Amino acid sequence: MTDSFNGKSALLHPGDAFPALTLSLPGDAKLQLPDALAGGFGVVLFYRGSWCPYCNAQLRAFQRSLDKLAELDVNVVAVSVDDEATTKELVGKHGLTFPVGYGADAAAFAAATGAFVHTDPTYLESTGFVLDPDGRVLVSVYSSGAIGRLVPEDVAGMIRYVREHAAG
Repeated sequence: MTDSFNGKSALLHPGDAFPALTLSLPGDAKLQLPDALAGGFGVVLFYRGSWCPYCNAQLRAFQRSLDKLAELDVNVVAVSVDDEATTKELVGKHGLTFPVGYGADAAAFAAATGAFVHTDPTYLESTGFVLDPDGRVLVSVYSSGAIGRLVPEDVAGMIRYVREHAAG
């Protein structure tokens, strides 16, 4: 049971362009990041898996906050290494209406973003990014374990702050 950066420390910092990642969505759909979030603010969540109670709580919290986030022009996307059937079950169980990807290549996603990877079994540790409308990172939150993750209230507060100070 170890965590690593999978060799490369490609941490994403504020102002960095979010890397191009392709998410597989249940039903053979694909989602291209950051393009799918262009024009509005975006939240990208890497979650450990459907078995993780902290991840379930985070995903439910973002689902409950979708209306508030939509008012701020914020879209949410999540992804894990889980398989398609497990992801479909998770989406149904929690009534998630935002895109939830499956089958993420942990090593590739870690190399592109700097996310921690747990080995044996292999999964991405909780990682969250808030993106501006141009696909640039506003904030990145890296966790090396079960706790430490984005919460919707903080995202909403940050977007309000960014908007207020961009206008002035």
